[in-house]
Amino acid sequence: MDTTLLKGLTVLEHLAQSEAPRGLTDLARALGLTKSNVHRTLQTLAAAGYVRAEPGGYACTLKLFELASPVVARIDVRQVADPFMHALAAVTQETIHLSLLDRTEVIYLHKVESPHPVRAYSSIGGRAPAHCVASGKALLAYQEDEALRHFHDPLPTFTPRSIGSLERLRGELEQVRARGFAINRGEWRDSVCGLGAIVQDRMGKPVAAISISGPADRLKLAVLRRFSAVVVDTARDLSRALGHNPALRMPALPGRPGSGRRTAATLKPCQASAVPPPGPGRSRTAGS
Repeated sequence: MDTTLLKGLTVLEHLAQSEAPRGLTDLARALGLTKSNVHRTLQTLAAAGYVRAEPGGYACTLKLFELASPVVARIDVRQVADPFMHALAAVTQETIHLSLLDRTEVIYLHKVESPHPVRAYSSIGGRAPAHCVASGKALLAYQEDEALRHFHDPLPTFTPRSIGSLERLRGELEQVRARGFAINRGEWRDSVCGLGAIVQDRMGKPVAAISISGPADRLKLAVLRRFSAVVVDTARDLSRALGHNPALRMPALPGRPGSGRRTAATLKPCQASAVPPPGPGRSRTAGS
């Protein structure tokens, strides 16, 4: 065990639970450490931005809040999203994913399986290349331009339909912003297609994407477009449940005139009951 790290975490936790700044001598006595140890630890935490000196001692900065907020948001999104995902699965009869963006990949945070024996295979915690799946493209479309710096030309390709260049990816993301949803046309797995839309938090920030995926022979382009409104509506309703005002548009991003024109919050709602589920399949397929 790294005792130096353990001491640092102990000091940080003690300060976080204190209602007022704590002095050096006070901390050393409360934690059973020498003043020199506590002093070195506080100096390190201050240099890293986690604590600061104030009248009366040391106190935590908001960096702890910044560090914890994404974790809390992920937990909240998953819990709130579950009934929306089950409702979408009931309408589409396809696998539903809730995904997060991590640089060049998406991570599957939650899923609801399709009842069909032939379905998209994936696992919670699994990853997929963001530029090749619908949820990834939906999330990338509403990031700042610098988010694409993590991608390098040529882009990795996995099927003949994969987007292989940044120029093509930028063009695809412009289309996503224009129509409010993204489509995967078998770009990661030949046999799997999908459609996704962004989920926004109360600040209008895209925090996740909700998507449907299934076998390409069942989710043909015409079927995907037929499902697009109910997917976008589900993303909008989930965003509202997270505190987002659906009357607001996504702010325009630098160099992206398409931003904010037509998003999940501004598309016309559809009646979910009007969307007929596709026919049954026969076996399980790999990919998502």
